[in-house]
Amino acid sequence: MNVARRTDAVLLLVALVWGSSYLAAKTATAALPVTVVLFARYAISALACGALVSARRRDRSWTRAEVRVGSLLGITQAAVLVLETYGVAHTSAANAGLIISLTIVLTPLLDRVGSRRLPPVFFLAAGLCVIAVGLLTAGTGLHTPRLGDALMLAAAVVRAGHVALVGRLTAGRRLHPMRLTTVQTAVGSALFLPAAAPHLTDLAHSGAVTWAQLVYLALFCSVFAFIAQTWAVQGTSASRASLLLGTEPIWAVAVGIGLGGERFTLWATLGAVLMVAGTYWGQTIERAHRTVTARTAEEPSLAAAS
Repeated sequence: MNVARRTDAVLLLVALVWGSSYLAAKTATAALPVTVVLFARYAISALACGALVSARRRDRSWTRAEVRVGSLLGITQAAVLVLETYGVAHTSAANAGLIISLTIVLTPLLDRVGSRRLPPVFFLAAGLCVIAVGLLTAGTGLHTPRLGDALMLAAAVVRAGHVALVGRLTAGRRLHPMRLTTVQTAVGSALFLPAAAPHLTDLAHSGAVTWAQLVYLALFCSVFAFIAQTWAVQGTSASRASLLLGTEPIWAVAVGIGLGGERFTLWATLGAVLMVAGTYWGQTIERAHRTVTARTAEEPSLAAAS
């Protein structure tokens, strides 16, 4: 397998792992309280990241900026996972994976750099996604979204804000990604420990299947996915990487239906198709707009240099 195909395979594997995380989280929360699942996921991730950072002794020492930025991002990331995990506990894994993909079109709206304005057609793509959410939550007819669907909508908004914040806090700074992740997971562990403490005996007596799900969420959906994504994007274009990673909701549906035994109504199926189409369309428009904006910004500099 050549380098390009291997890179594509790794990115698809990351998307598959992320897509499968919703069913794993839903099943784990059926056996343990949500706060315990979150604490275990964060704690296992923190131990793994800490071990990886310690193994790289030749790296430079930690900086205050890494601790400060990592702590702030740890809080926002914890907010995302709280909403996601409570949300998937009260809706289907397929719905959760599709609704959270709204992040793709919400992030550019929150990450408005300078005077850069998105083209009007982008809002058509975003509107298509909104219609898709309505169909996904409709069941056999339009009604108020279920609690889980509403929480996933909130998670998509907060996740978009988290992604935009990551960009603003890390742009132009020399911050070690793995150390940032270690701080974030340590902060998450500390945040969820008080709420999880009364139920830690339940965690200790959990069965092998539940522990396997927790380890999968921590090591594969968090640590592995982060490392693999970081490695893979260095060997391909940003456009190709985002296209492959954008298959996450498709995998969420496939895993939810294939392994979780979930079923879609006709309306929900139409909503799933519109959601995937809308997010891909919006992603394509935003990426093309960003490229044109960057090229336009470079032209005065090149003219001045000549």
